[in-house]
Amino acid sequence: MTETTRSTPEPSAAPRAREEVLVTAGDLATLRDMGMCPVLLDVRWSLAVPGSAPQTRADYEAGHIPGSLYVDLGRDLADHTETDPRAGRHPLPTPAQFQETVRGWGLETDTPVVVYDDNASQGAARCWWLLKWAGFTHVRVLDGGLSAWTGAGGDLSTEESEPVPSQVPITPGSMPTLDADAVAALAQDAAATVLDARAPERYRGDTEPLDPQAGHIPGARNAPVTDNVDGQMFRSGEELAGIYGSHGALEGPVGVYCGSGVTASLDVLSLHLLGVDAALYPGSWSAWSNDPARPVATGEE
Repeated sequence: MTETTRSTPEPSAAPRAREEVLVTAGDLATLRDMGMCPVLLDVRWSLAVPGSAPQTRADYEAGHIPGSLYVDLGRDLADHTETDPRAGRHPLPTPAQFQETVRGWGLETDTPVVVYDDNASQGAARCWWLLKWAGFTHVRVLDGGLSAWTGAGGDLSTEESEPVPSQVPITPGSMPTLDADAVAALAQDAAATVLDARAPERYRGDTEPLDPQAGHIPGARNAPVTDNVDGQMFRSGEELAGIYGSHGALEGPVGVYCGSGVTASLDVLSLHLLGVDAALYPGSWSAWSNDPARPVATGEE
Protein backbone atom coordinates (compact mmCIF):
# COMPACT_ATOMS: atom_id res chain seq x y z
CA MET A 1 0.00 0.00 0.00
CA THR A 2 1.09 3.62 -0.39
CA GLU A 3 2.24 5.06 2.92
CA THR A 4 0.76 8.31 4.10
CA THR A 5 2.96 11.07 5.45
CA ARG A 6 1.89 13.04 8.47
CA SER A 7 3.73 15.63 10.45
CA THR A 8 5.35 14.37 13.61
CA PRO A 9 3.84 15.94 16.73
CA GLU A 10 6.01 17.60 19.30
CA PRO A 11 6.56 15.42 22.38
CA SER A 12 4.32 15.87 25.39
CA ALA A 13 5.72 17.47 28.51
CA ALA A 14 4.91 14.62 30.87
CA PRO A 15 5.11 10.81 30.74
CA ARG A 16 1.88 8.87 30.50
CA ALA A 17 0.70 6.79 33.42
CA ARG A 18 2.15 3.30 33.03
CA GLU A 19 -1.23 1.66 33.61
CA GLU A 20 -2.64 3.53 30.61
CA VAL A 21 -0.27 1.67 28.28
CA LEU A 22 0.65 -1.54 30.12
CA VAL A 23 -1.22 -3.98 32.34
CA THR A 24 0.37 -6.31 34.86
CA ALA A 25 -0.45 -10.00 35.03
CA GLY A 26 -1.90 -9.46 38.50
CA ASP A 27 -4.20 -6.67 37.38
CA LEU A 28 -5.34 -8.71 34.38
CA ALA A 29 -6.15 -11.63 36.68
CA THR A 30 -8.17 -9.28 38.90
CA LEU A 31 -10.15 -7.98 35.93
CA ARG A 32 -10.83 -11.55 34.86
CA ASP A 33 -12.00 -12.54 38.37
CA MET A 34 -14.34 -9.55 38.40
CA GLY A 35 -15.87 -10.56 35.06
CA MET A 36 -14.36 -7.50 33.39
CA CYS A 37 -11.75 -9.23 31.27
CA PRO A 38 -10.82 -7.28 28.13
CA VAL A 39 -10.57 -8.86 24.70
CA LEU A 40 -7.25 -10.72 24.72
CA LEU A 41 -5.16 -10.96 21.56
CA ASP A 42 -2.34 -13.52 21.44
CA VAL A 43 0.34 -12.38 18.97
CA ARG A 44 2.79 -15.29 18.95
CA TRP A 45 5.54 -14.16 16.63
CA SER A 46 9.30 -14.24 16.46
CA LEU A 47 11.78 -13.04 13.89
CA ALA A 48 12.28 -15.60 11.15
CA VAL A 49 16.07 -15.49 11.23
CA PRO A 50 18.50 -18.31 10.48
CA GLY A 51 18.63 -20.76 13.35
CA SER A 52 15.26 -19.85 14.87
CA ALA A 53 11.83 -21.27 14.13
CA PRO A 54 9.02 -18.74 13.84
CA GLN A 55 6.23 -19.32 16.30
CA THR A 56 3.00 -20.52 14.79
CA ARG A 57 -0.61 -21.17 15.63
CA ALA A 58 0.52 -24.47 17.18
CA ASP A 59 2.08 -22.50 20.06
CA TYR A 60 -1.25 -20.80 20.70
CA GLU A 61 -3.13 -24.10 20.48
CA ALA A 62 -0.76 -25.69 23.00
CA GLY A 63 -1.77 -23.16 25.64
CA HIS A 64 -2.91 -19.53 25.85
CA ILE A 65 -4.54 -17.20 28.35
CA PRO A 66 -8.18 -18.33 28.54
CA GLY A 67 -10.41 -16.45 26.14
CA SER A 68 -7.56 -15.22 23.95
CA LEU A 69 -7.91 -14.88 20.18
CA TYR A 70 -5.01 -15.93 18.00
CA VAL A 71 -3.44 -13.20 15.86
CA ASP A 72 -1.38 -14.16 12.83
CA LEU A 73 1.07 -11.31 12.34
CA GLY A 74 1.71 -11.95 8.66
CA ARG A 75 -1.98 -12.32 7.83
CA ASP A 76 -3.72 -9.99 10.30
CA LEU A 77 -1.14 -7.25 10.96
CA ALA A 78 0.40 -6.85 7.51
CA ASP A 79 -0.70 -6.59 3.89
CA HIS A 80 0.02 -10.14 2.76
CA THR A 81 -1.14 -9.33 -0.79
CA GLU A 82 1.57 -6.70 -1.42
CA THR A 83 4.35 -8.01 -3.68
CA ASP A 84 6.48 -4.92 -4.34
CA PRO A 85 9.68 -5.32 -2.25
CA ARG A 86 9.89 -1.52 -2.01
CA ALA A 87 6.84 -1.73 0.27
CA GLY A 88 8.88 -3.74 2.80
CA ARG A 89 8.53 -7.21 4.24
CA HIS A 90 5.59 -6.38 6.53
CA PRO A 91 3.73 -3.45 4.91
CA LEU A 92 0.78 -2.10 6.83
CA PRO A 93 -2.54 -3.75 6.01
CA THR A 94 -4.86 -1.59 3.95
CA PRO A 95 -7.62 0.09 5.94
CA ALA A 96 -10.15 -2.28 4.39
CA GLN A 97 -8.07 -5.33 5.33
CA PHE A 98 -7.60 -4.24 8.93
CA GLN A 99 -11.20 -3.19 9.36
CA GLU A 100 -12.26 -6.68 8.31
CA THR A 101 -9.77 -8.16 10.78
CA VAL A 102 -10.90 -6.17 13.82
CA ARG A 103 -14.53 -6.86 12.97
CA GLY A 104 -13.67 -10.55 13.02
CA TRP A 105 -12.28 -10.08 16.53
CA GLY A 106 -15.63 -8.62 17.57
CA LEU A 107 -14.19 -5.25 18.58
CA GLU A 108 -16.21 -2.09 19.08
CA THR A 109 -14.67 1.38 19.25
CA ASP A 110 -14.67 1.42 23.07
CA THR A 111 -13.75 -2.26 23.62
CA PRO A 112 -10.91 -2.71 26.14
CA VAL A 113 -8.15 -4.78 24.53
CA VAL A 114 -4.99 -6.39 25.93
CA VAL A 115 -2.37 -7.79 23.55
CA TYR A 116 0.46 -10.11 24.50
CA ASP A 117 3.12 -12.45 23.15
CA ASP A 118 6.09 -14.38 24.55
CA ASN A 119 8.82 -12.52 22.67
CA ALA A 120 9.46 -9.43 24.83
CA SER A 121 6.31 -7.74 23.44
CA GLN A 122 7.81 -7.29 19.96
CA GLY A 123 4.80 -8.78 18.18
CA ALA A 124 2.32 -7.40 20.71
CA ALA A 125 3.63 -3.88 20.13
CA ARG A 126 2.84 -4.15 16.41
CA CYS A 127 -0.75 -5.11 17.26
CA TRP A 128 -0.96 -2.30 19.83
CA TRP A 129 0.31 0.21 17.27
CA LEU A 130 -2.08 -0.91 14.54
CA LEU A 131 -5.09 -0.77 16.85
CA LYS A 132 -4.09 2.73 17.95
CA TRP A 133 -3.51 3.66 14.28
CA ALA A 134 -7.05 2.42 13.56
CA GLY A 135 -8.54 4.64 16.25
CA PHE A 136 -8.99 2.24 19.17
CA THR A 137 -8.15 4.00 22.43
CA HIS A 138 -8.47 1.32 25.13
CA VAL A 139 -5.49 -0.83 24.13
CA ARG A 140 -2.77 -2.07 26.47
CA VAL A 141 0.12 -4.53 26.35
CA LEU A 142 0.55 -7.25 28.97
CA ASP A 143 3.83 -6.39 30.66
CA GLY A 144 6.02 -9.48 30.57
CA GLY A 145 3.68 -11.30 28.20
CA LEU A 146 2.71 -14.92 28.57
CA SER A 147 5.64 -15.73 30.86
CA ALA A 148 4.50 -13.06 33.33
CA TRP A 149 1.01 -14.54 33.29
CA THR A 150 2.17 -18.08 34.00
CA GLY A 151 4.79 -16.83 36.46
CA ALA A 152 2.01 -15.19 38.47
CA GLY A 153 0.10 -18.48 38.57
CA GLY A 154 -2.20 -17.76 35.66
CA ASP A 155 -3.81 -20.74 34.00
CA LEU A 156 -3.67 -21.65 30.32
CA SER A 157 -6.34 -23.00 28.01
CA THR A 158 -6.40 -24.95 24.78
CA GLU A 159 -9.97 -23.92 23.95
CA GLU A 160 -10.56 -21.40 21.17
CA SER A 161 -13.00 -18.53 21.56
CA GLU A 162 -15.52 -17.66 18.87
CA PRO A 163 -16.15 -13.91 18.95
CA VAL A 164 -19.32 -12.38 17.58
CA PRO A 165 -18.26 -10.29 14.55
CA SER A 166 -18.90 -6.55 14.76
CA GLN A 167 -19.48 -3.81 12.22
CA VAL A 168 -17.08 -1.34 13.82
CA PRO A 169 -15.72 1.41 11.56
CA ILE A 170 -12.05 2.26 11.94
CA THR A 171 -10.34 5.64 11.64
CA PRO A 172 -7.00 4.83 9.97
CA GLY A 173 -4.17 7.29 10.37
CA SER A 174 -4.70 7.88 14.09
CA MET A 175 -0.98 7.26 14.69
CA PRO A 176 1.64 9.24 12.73
CA THR A 177 3.62 7.58 9.94
CA LEU A 178 6.45 8.58 7.64
CA ASP A 179 7.24 7.59 4.09
CA ALA A 180 10.81 7.21 2.77
CA ASP A 181 11.18 10.85 1.72
CA ALA A 182 9.88 12.11 5.04
CA VAL A 183 12.12 9.88 7.15
CA ALA A 184 15.12 10.88 5.02
CA ALA A 185 14.40 14.56 5.64
CA LEU A 186 13.78 14.02 9.34
CA ALA A 187 17.10 12.20 9.73
CA GLN A 188 18.90 15.27 8.38
CA ASP A 189 17.00 17.71 10.61
CA ALA A 190 19.21 18.84 13.48
CA ALA A 191 16.15 19.47 15.64
CA ALA A 192 14.74 15.97 15.12
CA THR A 193 15.74 12.36 15.84
CA VAL A 194 15.38 9.21 13.74
CA LEU A 195 15.91 5.94 15.59
CA ASP A 196 16.88 2.59 14.09
CA ALA A 197 15.51 -0.17 16.34
CA ARG A 198 17.58 -3.03 14.89
CA ALA A 199 20.50 -4.80 16.52
CA PRO A 200 23.76 -2.80 16.53
CA GLU A 201 25.51 -5.14 14.10
CA ARG A 202 22.76 -4.67 11.54
CA TYR A 203 22.69 -0.91 12.11
CA ARG A 204 26.45 -0.71 11.56
CA GLY A 205 26.22 -2.87 8.45
CA ASP A 206 28.44 -5.64 9.85
CA THR A 207 25.82 -8.18 8.78
CA GLU A 208 22.44 -8.25 7.07
CA PRO A 209 20.61 -11.59 7.16
CA LEU A 210 17.30 -10.43 5.67
CA ASP A 211 17.53 -7.38 3.44
CA PRO A 212 19.44 -6.62 0.22
CA GLN A 213 21.79 -3.97 1.64
CA ALA A 214 23.59 -3.62 4.98
CA GLY A 215 23.72 -0.37 6.90
CA HIS A 216 21.29 2.31 8.02
CA ILE A 217 19.52 5.48 6.93
CA PRO A 218 22.05 8.34 6.99
CA GLY A 219 21.58 10.41 10.12
CA ALA A 220 19.70 7.74 12.07
CA ARG A 221 20.73 6.74 15.59
CA ASN A 222 20.69 3.19 16.93
CA ALA A 223 18.15 2.44 19.66
CA PRO A 224 17.93 -1.39 19.73
CA VAL A 225 14.48 -2.69 20.52
CA THR A 226 15.97 -5.03 23.11
CA ASP A 227 16.96 -2.03 25.26
CA ASN A 228 13.28 -1.46 26.11
CA VAL A 229 13.00 -4.58 28.22
CA ASP A 230 14.77 -6.45 30.98
CA GLY A 231 14.11 -10.03 30.01
CA GLN A 232 10.41 -9.92 29.13
CA MET A 233 9.45 -6.96 31.33
CA PHE A 234 9.46 -3.31 30.29
CA ARG A 235 12.11 -1.19 31.94
CA SER A 236 11.07 1.53 34.38
CA GLY A 237 10.14 4.96 33.16
CA GLU A 238 13.36 6.34 34.57
CA GLU A 239 15.43 3.75 32.69
CA LEU A 240 13.59 4.37 29.44
CA ALA A 241 13.98 8.13 29.83
CA GLY A 242 17.71 7.65 30.28
CA ILE A 243 17.96 5.50 27.16
CA TYR A 244 15.94 7.75 24.89
CA GLY A 245 17.27 10.93 26.42
CA SER A 246 20.78 9.83 25.47
CA HIS A 247 19.64 9.78 21.84
CA GLY A 248 18.03 13.21 22.05
CA ALA A 249 14.63 11.62 21.47
CA LEU A 250 12.88 13.50 24.28
CA GLU A 251 13.27 16.82 22.47
CA GLY A 252 11.80 17.59 19.07
CA PRO A 253 10.15 15.35 16.46
CA VAL A 254 11.02 11.64 16.45
CA GLY A 255 10.78 8.97 13.75
CA VAL A 256 11.41 5.25 14.24
CA TYR A 257 12.14 2.34 11.92
CA CYS A 258 13.49 -1.22 12.12
CA GLY A 259 13.85 -4.04 9.62
CA SER A 260 10.25 -4.29 8.45
CA GLY A 261 8.21 -1.97 10.66
CA VAL A 262 7.33 -4.58 13.30
CA THR A 263 9.80 -4.30 16.17
CA ALA A 264 10.08 -0.52 15.77
CA SER A 265 6.56 -0.45 17.21
CA LEU A 266 8.12 -1.36 20.56
CA ASP A 267 10.31 1.75 20.44
CA VAL A 268 7.20 3.77 19.57
CA LEU A 269 5.33 2.22 22.52
CA SER A 270 8.17 2.96 24.95
CA LEU A 271 8.38 6.54 23.73
CA HIS A 272 4.59 6.75 24.09
CA LEU A 273 5.04 5.83 27.75
CA LEU A 274 7.41 8.79 28.06
CA GLY A 275 4.90 11.16 26.47
CA VAL A 276 6.59 11.24 23.06
CA ASP A 277 4.37 10.45 20.07
CA ALA A 278 6.94 9.14 17.62
CA ALA A 279 6.14 8.53 13.96
CA LEU A 280 6.69 5.07 12.45
CA TYR A 281 8.32 4.47 9.07
CA PRO A 282 6.34 1.31 8.22
CA GLY A 283 8.45 0.17 5.27
CA SER A 284 11.60 0.50 7.38
CA TRP A 285 14.95 -0.87 6.25
CA SER A 286 13.40 -3.64 4.14
CA ALA A 287 11.75 -0.98 1.96
CA TRP A 288 14.63 1.51 2.03
CA SER A 289 17.28 -1.06 1.08
CA ASN A 290 15.20 -2.32 -1.85
CA ASP A 291 15.39 1.11 -3.46
CA PRO A 292 18.83 1.54 -5.08
CA ALA A 293 18.30 5.31 -5.24
CA ARG A 294 18.38 5.56 -1.43
CA PRO A 295 21.72 6.35 0.25
CA VAL A 296 23.13 3.89 2.81
CA ALA A 297 25.37 4.67 5.80
CA THR A 298 27.52 2.16 7.66
CA GLY A 299 29.51 2.15 10.87
CA GLU A 300 28.76 3.88 14.15
CA GLU A 301 26.57 6.96 14.49
